[in-house]
This record gives sequence, C-alpha cells and structure tokens, in this order.
Amino acid sequence: METVYDFELPKGYVDGAGEVHRRGKMRLATAGDEINATKDPRVLGNPSYLTVVILSKVITELEGVDALVPGIIERLFTADLAFLQDMYQRINDIEPPKMQAVCPGCGQVFEVPINFTREG
Repeated sequence: METVYDFELPKGYVDGAGEVHRRGKMRLATAGDEINATKDPRVLGNPSYLTVVILSKVITELEGVDALVPGIIERLFTADLAFLQDMYQRINDIEPPKMQAVCPGCGQVFEVPINFTREG
C-alpha cells in the first residue's frame, strides 16, 4: 500500500531569499493527525486554521525547506493551498464536496464534485 505521495505545487512556495520550492511529499493522514490538530490552540481560536495545521503534519517534505511548519503553509499561494487540500482529500479517500448544477438544455438538476485543481 502506498502511504507517501509525490506532488508538484502549481505556483510554489517562495522563501525569504526568493527561491521557489515546488516538489514535495505528502503522507496519508492518521486519526491522530486530525485529532491532535483539533486541539491546537490556533485551531481553537480559529477553526479555519485546521487545514493549515493538518497539512503541516502530513507534508513530509518540500524541496529545499528544512522544517515544514504551519507558518510556511500560511505563506503558500491560494492556488497551492487549494491543490494540497484537494490532494489530501484524494489520497485519504475523502469524498470531494459537491454542488448542485442545472443542465442548461433540459433543466435537470444533478450533483457534480467540486475539483479545486486544474488538470490537463
């Protein structure tokens, strides 16, 4: 079973020296990752911060970055954050969010998954 996945960020993390870091690795999340993240004081103060804390735990490597901490996740471009959120959902088999759509031809209402990444 594969537990670690390679990725390449669409934009890349730009460090203080202006160097761009794109390639990294993300591991499968554990129950402990999610439970411990909900206890983090930053998450208790702002539930939106949960994603940042979890990603900082499951991203095991970002080329050229010594330690991946929540502050680095905060400084990612929104396109990269969306990419990592989508990847997290896919590798952990979490069903993507859905929205209702209406066929313009026949008017039928149906659900479609929301994909936060652009492929192809």
